[in-house]
Amino acid sequence: MPGPAAPVTSVGPLEQALHAARALVLADLVAGRVAEADVVSLVEESVAQRRWWVEQWPEGAAFVSGLVAQDVQDALLERYGRWPLCPVCGSGDPHALEVEPELGPDPHWVCHQAGVRVAPVGALSRATGGPADA
Repeated sequence: MPGPAAPVTSVGPLEQALHAARALVLADLVAGRVAEADVVSLVEESVAQRRWWVEQWPEGAAFVSGLVAQDVQDALLERYGRWPLCPVCGSGDPHALEVEPELGPDPHWVCHQAGVRVAPVGALSRATGGPADA
């Protein structure tokens, strides 16, 4: 006979937003084949910093995914180079996609050179042909 069930703990909106942001950005890193341990650590650092930010401004929980994506993009630029590279433009200098809106819900990766939305944050695999969404 099985023992008593483990207590169910509810996860509040703050933690849900942070977990979602982590998952979406990790999916994009996997799609770009750059989800190495040191890069994943950048995601964790951003999530930790954004936890404080959203605790101060709970209404900003819907913006966390885009902010974490931008944080990781900035950290990768400093350490490794541009990410994610644009999969739309086949010629010219390689360039990175940008997150839009910079501060808003429903963030997307956008190519400003071609003027197109490439993919929602978390769905780069659809645009790059990379590994499937995690």
